[in-house]
Amino acid sequence: MNNLSEYLKLAGGLFDFNISGFEDKALLVFEVQSRENPVYRQYVDHLGINRSSVTSLRNIPFLPISFFKTHEVMTGAFMPETWFESSGTTGSVNSRHLVRDLEIYRKSFLKGFQLFYGDPGEWCIIGLLPSYLERQHSSLVMMVDELVKRSQCKKSGFYLYDHNALISTLQVMEAKKQKTLLIGVTFALLDLAEHFPFALQHTVLMETGGMKGRREEMTRQQVHELLKKGFGVEVIHSEYGMTELLSQGYSQGDGIFRCADTMRILVREEDDPLEVHDVEDHVVNGIINVIDLANIHSCSFIATEDAGKLYPDGSFEVTGRVDHSDIRGCSLMVV
Repeated sequence: MNNLSEYLKLAGGLFDFNISGFEDKALLVFEVQSRENPVYRQYVDHLGINRSSVTSLRNIPFLPISFFKTHEVMTGAFMPETWFESSGTTGSVNSRHLVRDLEIYRKSFLKGFQLFYGDPGEWCIIGLLPSYLERQHSSLVMMVDELVKRSQCKKSGFYLYDHNALISTLQVMEAKKQKTLLIGVTFALLDLAEHFPFALQHTVLMETGGMKGRREEMTRQQVHELLKKGFGVEVIHSEYGMTELLSQGYSQGDGIFRCADTMRILVREEDDPLEVHDVEDHVVNGIINVIDLANIHSCSFIATEDAGKLYPDGSFEVTGRVDHSDIRGCSLMVV
């Protein structure tokens, strides 16, 4: 294949390889993955799509995210270095993302974090991720663990259920006016805000989603109002990530997410999944599709089950879940 060597160059130097832009990279990835990824190839063939007709991002078919629960989604044949597995809920079938090269994931989340928050070495980074820490193969735990390791603050680390120790650490950091990131799963942050309310001035509070059946389902806005009240902050940050993606989006307090350089959001019509909208000159409502170039060894074109809005500048908002979709441990927000 003429473009296979170019694809392998892209895989080897994803974050510095330059052809001419995101769309050209995505079309190259589509050309190869639609042939070399058996699951995606069969899906494209089943839809009867002529590969030569795919000349823009909106023409690309997006693989339903549920395939990660039932198939090994791989481009080419390889022995995975590891895999990431969704948390799910009791009795649910978890997604599994086979990862050929962990260094691609590491570079992806570090570049995304640096884009929005700068050098992790300047932060005290505190992870509040109970249930995620208690299982293996969590991509979120790996990401936060790497950020903790790169922090220059000795108080950086994970906390499970020792809220007293966590509050003590926050008090020390606040007294020092140390820039701190408290990143936590939603139910744990709500528990902390309810039982240990504490005013924060130098701490960024970031929720990653995840109620895991621990609390009544709420909208993101409801969650943020409770957290703002409990911690005396004006804004709550959010991370948009999932097992099936190696890139992330971040919201810095307005509920509007912005993507890392390796990631782009499109939206599809709920009643016609092949009717896909790219950035337009007005807000577009639909179901979120993600292009993640870091998924170069799995599938870069994922049709999620999140409803959302796509804004003219490429940012996006998550407004809920598609009716009848599986409840995911990573995002239980509903409208």
